Amino acid sequence: QIHLVESGGGLVQPGGSLRLSCAASGSSFKRYSMAWFRQTPGSERDFVALITKVNNSLYAAPVKDRFIISRDNAKNTVLLQMNNLKPEDTGVYYCAASLNLGTSAGGYESWGQGTQVTVSS
Repeated sequence: QIHLVESGGGLVQPGGSLRLSCAASGSSFKRYSMAWFRQTPGSERDFVALITKVNNSLYAAPVKDRFIISRDNAKNTVLLQMNNLKPEDTGVYYCAASLNLGTSAGGYESWGQGTQVTVSS
């Protein structure tokens, strides 16, 4: 099994940037596809971005051209660079890992604890 810990959330103004980090341990990081999901009050966890074990990436439409997902296999770390943040980006962001590939939360077997991102004036 793989263990995930997110960090880097906080409060930013609209148009600002944040970088989220996900540190992995306990298993072979390079075997996993990694993804970021987010959840707002009263909503399900929504797909944000994923990166495969061969470094291909996919983004949800609301964050396309604003967010960048990356991974460093040597450091067992996944990053989510979030630029031009909007109030609707507010939520708890979760790092997730899967040996398969998909955009549904139910398909991911390992999750971090979440980190809060708040975008507000």
